[in-house]
Amino acid sequence: MINDAIKMLGDVVASLTKILVAVIGLGVVAGIVFGDSWFVGDVLGNLLGVVTMLGDAGLVGLLVAAILIGLLK
Repeated sequence: MINDAIKMLGDVVASLTKILVAVIGLGVVAGIVFGDSWFVGDVLGNLLGVVTMLGDAGLVGLLVAAILIGLLK
């Protein structure tokens, strides 16, 4: 019973992650097409900030980026 609950929770988290990744992709495309607007926000700026932060962190940033890519696959 506990294993079923944990599996269901894992499925919910995986589904939410897929939805959020799709929304981020939509935000990037909308940001390119429409620029910074009220319904898109600054998605591109936020992504560039994360990439810059990871790049400034050196090897640790590379490790975190690899972990994030692995989680999103």
